[in-house]
Amino acid sequence: MSDSTPKKKSVRIPRQKMPTQDPKLRVRNFNEVNLGFDAEIAQKEAERCLQCAKPLCVEGCPVNINIPEFIKLIKEGEIQEAVRSIKEYNILPAICGRVCQQENQCESKCVMRKRFKSVAIGSLERFIADWERANQLKECPDCEAPNNIKVAIIGSGPAGLTCAADMARFGYEVTIFEAFHKGGGVLVYGIPEFRLPKEIVEDEIETLKMLGITIEYNMIIGKVLSIDDLKSMGFKAIFIGIGAGSPRFLGLPGENLRGIVSANEYLTRTNLMKAYDFPRFKTPIVKGKNIVVIGGGNTAMDSARTALRLGANTVTIVYRRAMEQLPARLEEVHHGEEEGIIFKLLTNPIRFIGDEEGKVKEMEVIQMKLGEPDESGRARPIPIENSEFIIKTDLVIIGIGNNSNPLLTSTYPALELNKWGYIVTDEIGKTNVEGIYAGGDIVTGAATVISAMGAGRKAAKAMNQYLKLK
Repeated sequence: MSDSTPKKKSVRIPRQKMPTQDPKLRVRNFNEVNLGFDAEIAQKEAERCLQCAKPLCVEGCPVNINIPEFIKLIKEGEIQEAVRSIKEYNILPAICGRVCQQENQCESKCVMRKRFKSVAIGSLERFIADWERANQLKECPDCEAPNNIKVAIIGSGPAGLTCAADMARFGYEVTIFEAFHKGGGVLVYGIPEFRLPKEIVEDEIETLKMLGITIEYNMIIGKVLSIDDLKSMGFKAIFIGIGAGSPRFLGLPGENLRGIVSANEYLTRTNLMKAYDFPRFKTPIVKGKNIVVIGGGNTAMDSARTALRLGANTVTIVYRRAMEQLPARLEEVHHGEEEGIIFKLLTNPIRFIGDEEGKVKEMEVIQMKLGEPDESGRARPIPIENSEFIIKTDLVIIGIGNNSNPLLTSTYPALELNKWGYIVTDEIGKTNVEGIYAGGDIVTGAATVISAMGAGRKAAKAMNQYLKLK
């Protein structure tokens, strides 16, 4: 192989670094941290792709985007064609390019990773979506002829939006029923502005409206309408993508003290209800100076970085495992470290201690060590005897995960649930009730945005086959 071959040239180009806001500036604002690639950086990164004959990156993507194709089009300067290519598989590229855990999915399969850094697939996906928006070139994807069959989507999170888009493209008359006053589900209430600006979510939802999809807001299915109501309204198939929005607590002594809140409430008030933009929005939110966040996932990291931006002096992550076991995105952990988040790892809370007015002032914790792997495959954390110590705090945010919200499922007992209250489906999203499908966190428990989108896509394909047979 000569020294000038494309493959040799590709491996010589280092992975392009994402431009970011300076940590000292961004820690006191809610503007987006990552600034995105420009065309020059994007084309240089695209040149790193080896255009493998068997692209494993595609296998690593839950919606099976033709990754080599859209990257090749970026390299050739055909950005509009790259947008069209990616939207054949993913209707929400601006969102996925920002928040998908590419390092555990498509990029983890990249052949370049064996000896070099993987191609920045997520950053390139974001680039083409942002380019389309900046140049006002949004197009409506192709759809089949309308068939006048009504389909209901409950929830407008990533699973619901993806299922809705695919069903609309199959020719169905799609209505999304959303409980909140804005669409996006966890994308708007769970992910902070500095990671995913809400105008991006709104813009992506506009694409769905171009497909003829109707979105009904403030419609709590199980309260305003029931599933039986939807059936009587003529909806021939229903997809449930309501997420898992019920907060999980620790069950420790003192957990009912004032100054202890769930990450769900904290982030919803900040993100969806814009508590960070005071006094323009007067949403009340609890603040503190020395804040502790319990948990190690993306929700905990989002809460910690939000707390810094709301004026905390110190923010400490308390997590019972080591840094290597943190489930949060590597990028978010890195950004948190840059911003001054303190990581108190191999540490677990035991109880909360309040002052005479019933407000939390301290948290007793115990040091941990790692033992044999548990059912998750990670080393099991084991308490170290007589290693207890005190952490002073005036606000504790509990971000250890979510449970299923029973509001809808409790009103429709025909649906089969597992012991945790999640909806039971087969591998294509079909429930035990004919014509009802489900996907995303309400089936799997808390997972990633792209895995929820993958579930929405599988369910749409199955719903289409079911309705055609009907």
